Amino acid sequence: MINRGELKTEQQNSISENIDLMSIKDILLTINEEDNKITSAIKKALPQIEEVIKYTSNSIKKGGRVFYIGAGTSGRLGVLDASEIQPTFSLKPNVFIGLIAGGDKALKSSVEGAEDDKTSIVNELKSYKICNKDTLIGISCSGAAKYVVSGLSYARKSGAKTAYLVTNNKPYFATEVDTLITVITGPEILTGSTRMKAGTATKMVLNMISTTTMIKLGKVYGNLMVDLMAVNIKLCERGARIISQVSGLNLKNSEALLMKADYSVKCAIVMHSLDCTLMEAKHQIIISNGFLSKILKLKK
Repeated sequence: MINRGELKTEQQNSISENIDLMSIKDILLTINEEDNKITSAIKKALPQIEEVIKYTSNSIKKGGRVFYIGAGTSGRLGVLDASEIQPTFSLKPNVFIGLIAGGDKALKSSVEGAEDDKTSIVNELKSYKICNKDTLIGISCSGAAKYVVSGLSYARKSGAKTAYLVTNNKPYFATEVDTLITVITGPEILTGSTRMKAGTATKMVLNMISTTTMIKLGKVYGNLMVDLMAVNIKLCERGARIISQVSGLNLKNSEALLMKADYSVKCAIVMHSLDCTLMEAKHQIIISNGFLSKILKLKK
């Protein structure tokens, strides 16, 4: 039996001991006050987060992948972040991969005992042929999920870079990894409810890792998402606005150029900037490793 009582996230928060007697307003103020502590906790972990981003960036540059693995809330957050990267940055499928204990069923409902399953994650990673080009990030509030510990161990043996994100001062089970990220969020408003501060901190760190990785891979220009997939009306409109901002064209002409560029915002900007065909634009993007700033510098 695991004694989780020693974990900070399992201890009682003195600020909210009488929360059941508070007014709605006071409950919200209390939750908000506790949430304000999250950013300072993350700030202390920035050097370790930076290390992990170097792993993820290098993995993708080498043709490798980034895996998130977790159980319960941690796993759901990993799957969520991984699933949003492809449409946001036009990344190929299966570059960011989120795996959750209990499989897809666990995304919607609890799968009893899944976090203690040490073999399923090994089988999953074997099916993906994880290797030394890859990076695996284990996510666990307590560091006690055997699913995650087992996955980290197998990934390390396979030569992959490994990182462990926990929201306590250390993982419950000592686990050998390349980089340990500890974001100490402390006791929750509701004792042990780690979907709250711990979950929020986890999502913020994953946002940092995936977004910064994409920036360092040339997926943005300035702070504009020039590699978004214009696959619906909202994104086509956003894409046209981005083209207009960069090129100076009006929205109507930007929309027409986006269609001509096969709905690639980056290609549209290059076609306008260099007065070239779509094929030539794609070639320029390849030889510049995707960095639009390098291409536009050529024009100057």
